[in-house]
Formats: sequence, structure tokens, C-alpha cells
Amino acid sequence: MADKKEDLKRVKDLIDLMIKNDLVEIEIVDGSNKILLKRPQAVPAMITQIPAASIAAAAAQPGPATKADAERAEPEKLKDITSPIVGTFYASPSPDSKPFVKPGTRVEEDTVVCIIEAMKVMNEIKAQISGTVSEVLCKAGQAVEFGQPLFKVRPD
Repeated sequence: MADKKEDLKRVKDLIDLMIKNDLVEIEIVDGSNKILLKRPQAVPAMITQIPAASIAAAAAQPGPATKADAERAEPEKLKDITSPIVGTFYASPSPDSKPFVKPGTRVEEDTVVCIIEAMKVMNEIKAQISGTVSEVLCKAGQAVEFGQPLFKVRPD
């Protein structure tokens, strides 16, 4: 009976170890004894990459000294074109083609600005705003999330 209590304590210790270290699965093999513990993942982990240069640039920029400086430093009133779905961003209809838009391109509400592939379906994304593209925020083949900014546009 003492062996079962000891084994149960070991299992509880392993479960605590899994929770403490955020492990999804653990397998222990000791001779002919084997234990495999799995726990469900509530939400898959997401990895986001931020270029080190942009972090360093943001940290190096001092804030405005006065209210007048703050007004001059205020960025243009740019609007975002955001992703309406989760998928893979493509700036052009094919790898050999020119991009739909680039900085300086004039767009209307119905101008196709990119394609987002979701579940093997290519979805044309329209600007939904009139103006001039100021910045392209994504690279071809990059995974994008719902609501993620894709382009900055200076509206008319």
C-alpha cells in the first residue's frame, strides 16, 4: 500500500512540475516502468518577432521638450489598412509580379492592396479608404493576424 501512495505522490509532483514550467507533455521511462502525462493546451503559443533596430530606434528617440515641440513632432494623421482575416500576406499576385501598391501609390476604396491566403484560399484585400500609401508594414509570406495593420495611408 505504501508503494501506491509513493507512486501517487510522484505523479502529483510531476503534475506540479508541468504546471510550474508550463509543460504540455512529459514522459518518464525507468526500466520497464513508463509514465506519460499530457495536458491540453488552451491557446497555442504565438511567436512575435520585433526587429532589434526598431526597438533601439524607439529607445533612442527623446520625447518632446515643450508643448510646441510636441505639436510639431505629432505624426501625420495616417490611417491603417488592417487585415480582416488571419492568414499569410502577399504584396503581389505572384512572386514574379510587381506589388499591388508601394509607398506613394494612390488608392481608392476598391483598390486591391494585397492578398491574404487563408486555408488555401487567396483573398484580395481592398483599401477601404482613399489616399496615398505611406508605408507597407508587412513582408511577403509573413503571417498576419485579424486586425493587424498592413499599410499606413495618408487619407485625402
